[in-house]
Amino acid sequence: MSDAAAPSPSFDVLPGDDGSPVLLHVPHSARTVPPDARAGIVLDDAALERELDHITDGHTAELAALAAGSAALTPWRFVNRLSRLVVDPERFPDEREEMLAVGMGAVYTATTHREALRAPDTDPAPLVERYFHPYARAMTDAVADRLAVTGRAVVIDVHSYPTAALPYELHGDGPRPAVCLGTDPFHTPPELLTAAREAFAPFGDTGLDSPFSGTYVPLEHYGRDRRVEALMVEIRRDVYMTEPGGPYGPGLHALASALATLIDKITH
Repeated sequence: MSDAAAPSPSFDVLPGDDGSPVLLHVPHSARTVPPDARAGIVLDDAALERELDHITDGHTAELAALAAGSAALTPWRFVNRLSRLVVDPERFPDEREEMLAVGMGAVYTATTHREALRAPDTDPAPLVERYFHPYARAMTDAVADRLAVTGRAVVIDVHSYPTAALPYELHGDGPRPAVCLGTDPFHTPPELLTAAREAFAPFGDTGLDSPFSGTYVPLEHYGRDRRVEALMVEIRRDVYMTEPGGPYGPGLHALASALATLIDKITH
C-alpha cells in the first residue's frame, strides 16, 4: 500500500456528512515533533517549547471540532497532527515561496524571532518526502472526493495569529483585526466572502488579507477549477486564548458558533 493510501499518524481526515461540500483544514494546531523530525534542530527542549508556543495556532483543532459538531450538516475535517516545525503543508517545497526569505519554506530553518532553528546543512528532502508529499496527496484526494460527490468543494482554512507581530512576519505592520479573512482572486467568490463577514460580524469588522493573505488550494486544482472555493479564517489569539501557548477561554465557543454559522451558510 502506498503512503498516499495508508493511514497516516501525521494527519487525520475526519468524515462529515456525505452531502457537505465543506472541508475544514487545520494545518497548524499541533505541537508534536517526532524524533526523526528533530534531526538538525539546534534548540534545546525548553527553547523548542517556547518556539512551539509562538508558532502553533493553539486550539484551532478544538475550534474546528466544536464548529463541526454544531453545524446543521457536519463538514469534513482535515487535521494536521504534527507541528508545522516538522513540515509546513501550506508552503511550497521550492523557491516559489516568499517565506523562504525568513527561513520558513516547507521545512523551517529559522524561528519566529529569526534565530536558527535547524543547522544550515540540514537536508530538508527526507522530511518533505516522508511528511509533505503524503499530506498534499491526501488533501488533493479529499478535495476531489467532495467534488465528485457534491459537485463543489469549499476549503475553509482555520488559523490564528498573535496579537503583536512576530519578527518573522513579512507583512506584520498592517491591521490586526479580531478576525482576518484571507482570500484568493480565483477561488474566493464574493458570496463566500459575504457569508464569512456576516458570520463573524459579532467580533466587529472583519479584516481582509492582513496580516496574512491567501488561501490553501491543492496545486492540482489551483487556478484551474472554480468549483473549488477557498477562504482562510485567521483569528487573533487574544480573542480566545492566553498568549503565548496558554489555555483557551470562553471566546473559543463564540468563535465555534460563528464558524458553524458560516458552514451552514455555505451548505444551504
